[in-house]
Amino acid sequence: MAPAEVVEAFLYAVMRDKDFDRLSELVTDDLVYENVGYSTIRGGQRLVAMFRGMAARMPVINWEVRFHRVASQGATILTERTDSIVMGRFQAHFWVFGVFEIRDGRVALWRDYFDLADVIKGALRGVLALAVPALRRRSS
Repeated sequence: MAPAEVVEAFLYAVMRDKDFDRLSELVTDDLVYENVGYSTIRGGQRLVAMFRGMAARMPVINWEVRFHRVASQGATILTERTDSIVMGRFQAHFWVFGVFEIRDGRVALWRDYFDLADVIKGALRGVLALAVPALRRRSS
């Protein structure tokens, strides 16, 4: 797979599909995950265990990812995307910029940048859309 395809498969495995066996295949042992502003996670299998545990503790919460742009230069991939938290009729959408480094067909670095105000705004819109369904974002 090309590096950009690795990133797309990786994000779909961790977010949309909750396919943790596939995720395990797509990470290096020394992966670094930086959700900028939060603690850094080190170790591919530690990341897999974290997301597997989150899915087990919160099975009604689903994640979606929609790519707007994917750019690559060698083994470095940049993504501009909308991530969504979905729980029943509740949906919160927010913008995320990601940086990925691919080594030997696996993700060695995952660094996401987002604006917390945008996350809060997305959550508020999601709550409001529960009361006023016409405000619900249409899938595209």
